[in-house]
Amino acid sequence: MSVYYQRHGDIGVIQIANPPVNALGHAVRSGLVNALKEGIADTQANALVVLAEGRTFIAGADIREFGKPPQAPLLPDVITQLEACPKPLIAALHGTALGGGLEVALGCHYRVALAGTRVGLPEVKLGLLPGAGGTQRLPRLIGVESALEIITSGRFVEAEEAFEAGIIDAISNAQTPLEAGLVAAKEVLSGNQVARITGQLPAPAANPQAITAMLERLNQDSPELFSPFRIVEAIQACVDAESLDVGLRRERELFLACMDSPQRAGLIHLFFAARSPHLVPDVENASAFKHVALIGEHPLFERLQKAAQKAGISLTSVPDDATELCLLAPNTPLNADASCPVITLKEMGTSDGSSGNTNSDTALSLIIAENGHIVELVNLSTEPLTQQRAALTLKALRLNVVVSQQQSVLNILHAALQRASASERQAALEQASLSIAAQGVCYRASDIDLLAVEALGYPRHLGGPHRQATLSTAISTAKDA
Repeated sequence: MSVYYQRHGDIGVIQIANPPVNALGHAVRSGLVNALKEGIADTQANALVVLAEGRTFIAGADIREFGKPPQAPLLPDVITQLEACPKPLIAALHGTALGGGLEVALGCHYRVALAGTRVGLPEVKLGLLPGAGGTQRLPRLIGVESALEIITSGRFVEAEEAFEAGIIDAISNAQTPLEAGLVAAKEVLSGNQVARITGQLPAPAANPQAITAMLERLNQDSPELFSPFRIVEAIQACVDAESLDVGLRRERELFLACMDSPQRAGLIHLFFAARSPHLVPDVENASAFKHVALIGEHPLFERLQKAAQKAGISLTSVPDDATELCLLAPNTPLNADASCPVITLKEMGTSDGSSGNTNSDTALSLIIAENGHIVELVNLSTEPLTQQRAALTLKALRLNVVVSQQQSVLNILHAALQRASASERQAALEQASLSIAAQGVCYRASDIDLLAVEALGYPRHLGGPHRQATLSTAISTAKDA
């Protein structure tokens, strides 16, 4: 079962068990409704607690349902039922409560969080807005200005800030969500803490200055985006609507408008592209190397040093008998014969033969973007398994890694930009992306899109140059047909 109910003394506990992140798929939504009914019917339960197993509360929607017809119960209806619970309903948060996860918590009557919990409504990053009451309930708790900033930015809010703002009611020093939830429920039942039904709170005070300031900021910083402006409209509806239900209906209309936006499709394409760009196709059961030598000096090595201990990877500056992988900085000779795979570091735009490395023909090359946000691991001549193990090692060291073969996708895209005029840069990336895909240099066309957006400034809301180029080709073909 994804959700189950049990009672601890006079407190009923609704426990979500949908690893790894307790996403709000159909089974969880249905399970919440059924467990809520069971808790309400339990005459020995005077209060209810909602919590989740594992490392986090609900981290958002189930991405496996993206693009599929929605199945009842829909999340807004689930939250409406939670909020209508006749018994005090406490949400015990830990890890992250994001998107629909925070909306579930807002539908509860009291929120307690373990130290270190983060909350947020990051739907804007997918071209959407919170569609299950987030734009209507959050402003009732924290006001228009703060709600505008949090929802249009999509940022994560640390527990301390969330408490100060009023998003959560308490921070607990308990070791588990169960312990925190049971203590909070007892405090509410004894009258020491007050549970509130968020949807019954008065609408926030009008704040036209905050609305105007946000619109000015959006028009200056991101006028081409769709969903941030719809978020402003939804929060304004929270102020103006005569009831919560009316505000929720307006939020739903705006949410569906975002769902129909091409930007939503582009941003979700990138979301999926970022999930596994480090995976080499058809390689299974690979594991990261545990003993790595960093040879020479490079700013990237400092980042790797900071992440190594947590990743359980041993780093040395000189290869030894235990070394499984070497990373070779630019302009650094490899004095000893390496008996393990060697990755040569190259700055984006540097050709394979001009790095200054004595071993410039090593089997793997790591191309580093100028902004440092992403790296590309190119397989020049080694086994796919070796590339995969190296990629897993770099990912464990907290690098955003894209794998490719034969040539660097980043360098091809960068060269296309260098040849293009300012007005032709976008078109140049789109044309180059088609050539890259045709050559088979990338493992996935979406890898081209991810690299172009993260490293070369291609507009994120378009989803990447290859996606845009293939869409344009499809439209042209349809017109000619």
